[in-house]
Amino acid sequence: MSTETRQTRSRLIEAAMELFVFQGYERTGLAQVARRAGANPGSLYYFFPTKEDLLAATLERRKELLYPEVLAPIWERVSDPIERVFGLLAGYRQMLLMTEFDHGCPIGNLVLELANSHGNIRKLLAENFDGWLRAIEACFVEARERLPEGVDPRQLAVFVLTTMEGAVMLARTYRDFEAYDAAIVTLRDYVERLLAEGRAWSPPQETDATKPTRKK
Repeated sequence: MSTETRQTRSRLIEAAMELFVFQGYERTGLAQVARRAGANPGSLYYFFPTKEDLLAATLERRKELLYPEVLAPIWERVSDPIERVFGLLAGYRQMLLMTEFDHGCPIGNLVLELANSHGNIRKLLAENFDGWLRAIEACFVEARERLPEGVDPRQLAVFVLTTMEGAVMLARTYRDFEAYDAAIVTLRDYVERLLAEGRAWSPPQETDATKPTRKK
């Protein structure tokens, strides 16, 4: 594939990603994608015989862009793993502010629109969420020594994701940040309580009754 051909394909994917976010999948026409990308419709059909093929390509691209576009800007300026989590949530808030609540979570939007009608796409949607969850889980794994024994980093990551998705949806519904901020404050309080409990935790002291019997 020539450089020009790769660039055309990339422009088509980027145009579709943008339109799917702001208009939804069903409301976006392939001719509109081609115009936005500055490509002719024949090029689009050459690369993506069906609209679902194009959607799948956008979801593969989002998996590739998770770290460089979503995580890296925060990870590179924030070293504390717990604060990275809240920095990411602050980034979604900033995105809502900059777009006047028009740009929600792109994966969440597509799940609401397509999960029940496009079974082949559901796997890619789940893989996008899985990548996000792994990144947050890694933060809690890094902070594991600061958390109480037995806390599951994966479950914490799922809690963060569900909080974020719900907070974004409510912010877009009410067109304000009251619910979003309340959700993040409550999440922060929960994590801070875990950290406080973790700092207070220490291994139980051995007593004569709990000391293991050692063979002489």
